[in-house]
Amino acid sequence: MERRDFIKNSVLAGGAMAFSAKSYAKIIGSNDRVRVATVGFADRHRASHIPPFKALMKEMNFELVAVSDIWNRRRDEGKAFIDSQLGTNIKTFRNNEELYASKMVDAVFISTADFQHAYHTIEAVKAGCDVYAEKPLAETMEDNRAVLKAVRDSKQIVQIGSQRRSGTNYHAAEAFIKSGQFGPIVMVELMWNVNQPGRWRRPALVKNLQESDVDWKRFLINRPADKFDARKFLEYRLFWPYSSGIPGQWMSHQIDTVHWFTGLPHPRSVVANGGIYQWKDGRTNADTLTVVFDYGPLNDMSSGFQVQFTSRFSNSAGETKELYYSNGGMINLDTNEISDTGGLREREAGAMGLSANLLKPLKLNGDKVAYDANTGSDTLTHNHVKNWMECIRSRKQPNAPIEAGYQHSIATIMSNAAYRTGLKVTFDEKKQEVLAGGKPFKY
Repeated sequence: MERRDFIKNSVLAGGAMAFSAKSYAKIIGSNDRVRVATVGFADRHRASHIPPFKALMKEMNFELVAVSDIWNRRRDEGKAFIDSQLGTNIKTFRNNEELYASKMVDAVFISTADFQHAYHTIEAVKAGCDVYAEKPLAETMEDNRAVLKAVRDSKQIVQIGSQRRSGTNYHAAEAFIKSGQFGPIVMVELMWNVNQPGRWRRPALVKNLQESDVDWKRFLINRPADKFDARKFLEYRLFWPYSSGIPGQWMSHQIDTVHWFTGLPHPRSVVANGGIYQWKDGRTNADTLTVVFDYGPLNDMSSGFQVQFTSRFSNSAGETKELYYSNGGMINLDTNEISDTGGLREREAGAMGLSANLLKPLKLNGDKVAYDANTGSDTLTHNHVKNWMECIRSRKQPNAPIEAGYQHSIATIMSNAAYRTGLKVTFDEKKQEVLAGGKPFKY
């Protein structure tokens, strides 16, 4: 029996579900160390994945053993950083084929370019590895459908990097909404504003990067053939079709909570508007964007609701906000408060022969988590990485399973299609396809 299959079967035979680190010793196979590799060493991995992994690896019996990156500089930097942080002597690989051929890893962190996440997740699960995949999961429906099928056909644990799903305050909001106490959702307002000229820019690295330093063909994967461009390699979030930019990077976090709280898998329709208003630096993705979604209905009491997402690079006022509204008040996930703000009051209700409808103010359970545009090494990410590591042991589904990534990707792709075509975008449920003006959206 393969070593990994032995671990899985032993854990399942032990009836393990969710458990603490102290209980690992009671489970057959728990002494087998889980070997993890880094696929794509980047700032996100350095700042957000390594700190919680470092804090948890010894008690949970995990080790980081390798880094795979198609850029020689990142391979060397990754090894040096990880070895210094974790006290390891990891191996380096030029690409994922070499990594998986080594048969030395059980799980991987994937923090590569946005458009590569789906492809690299498929590679990993086919190699028998569990996966922590950063969002967005996919930027095209072809990739989205392919990765969903590959994961479901496998026995692997896949955690999508939607770390809000590991926040106690978010779980409290979900429970309150699903209990019916909030009432039907009538509107959701999402906001993500920054004023950072250097956001997603790497001018110093771009200046020095040579085509001989990287494997450009492997970078492109299934995108159209193109000549080497250091900016597209390093600043991919600014350029379609390597990233949708704002929708894939930021909106995907917030729209995921809508799907989670409501159980709805995708919008009914999407419209969008925006442009490059501030940073005219050659980018092709918007620096200012407004997307309006139509969702629903939730139940017999609901006709549906609207979600508005706004984001700009030119002024940070408002920063990040997630506000849920019902007829009786609102949930503010910035302050973790439920209030009667905007609810139906007696004076207005009585004039129409109705009763007042006001929520009872209360605080959501859980610590308030400070957010900024980096969503870096915070409590949520620590909890999320821990949940993934626990699920690798227990074989339970993690907080953000593959379906969460599939669903946020539908919303991301619909938003990008609406922005790029100027058309109202819908979703073909039967074909699982994004339609712009009634036709499949193609990049």
